[in-house]
Amino acid sequence: MDFSQGFKVLPGTRVKLKDIDPAFTDGYKDHEAADEEIVQLQKTLRELQTLLYAQRQHSLLICLQAVDTGGKDGTISHVLGAMNPQGCRVAAFRQPSVEELAHDFLWRAHRAAPGRGEVVIFNRTYYEDLLIVRVHNLVPKEIWARRYDLINAFESGLVDHDTYILKFYLHISKDEQLKRFAERLDDPSKQWKISEADYKERPLWDGYVSAYEDVLSRCSTELAPWFIIPANHKWFRNLAVARIVVEHLEKLDMKYPKPTVDIEHIRHEYHAAKKA
Repeated sequence: MDFSQGFKVLPGTRVKLKDIDPAFTDGYKDHEAADEEIVQLQKTLRELQTLLYAQRQHSLLICLQAVDTGGKDGTISHVLGAMNPQGCRVAAFRQPSVEELAHDFLWRAHRAAPGRGEVVIFNRTYYEDLLIVRVHNLVPKEIWARRYDLINAFESGLVDHDTYILKFYLHISKDEQLKRFAERLDDPSKQWKISEADYKERPLWDGYVSAYEDVLSRCSTELAPWFIIPANHKWFRNLAVARIVVEHLEKLDMKYPKPTVDIEHIRHEYHAAKKA
């Protein structure tokens, strides 16, 4: 069985996050046991991304969602940062701009979606319009409740255009979040990330859990699956995400395209120039 199957939300199943251990490490004892594998996965990931960029037949959209301090930035830096930025970019979905609010909620996501040969990482995603608006009661239920189907249709359309979609929910415990907030307070290099909103969201934890459970249950499809990644241990989060991305890129069975020039002629010209 593929490693990824142990973390995939099977379509039609009902997710209960309390039943999933955020400290799970799949038998790995510590980061030292995983470090060598992570390094090799990073190398393989870069090679596969180069193939994707050269072949230009497919694209890859990686969606990262988590509660505050869940590890989205760390995942991008330590895992996905191994890819060549020439064919990879990150799109962050912050509070919508005036221009974005003038369009439908998926407009900015479609604009940021990858083209063929490209990898795009969404740091937070269009799912925010199913999470924040619900928890904070920003729009009526009859509006946000329709968005599950709209998102599924949007993702289906991307897949029809040869975009592969992998969605990761980085699962941490409430106690782990509080611990990471404390680390930010004590680390000058992380203090810039602190906002009062982080702590104001803490009482809404149960509301976010319920909203995430609905998203994970209703929007994990065969075309665009969700993976729940135990993320209390950052090193295991990195290993799991890297391994799942590598597994799915390898299934594409990509090959470098054939050259568009006469290689032997170019080789002859090279040797002639070398002798001159």
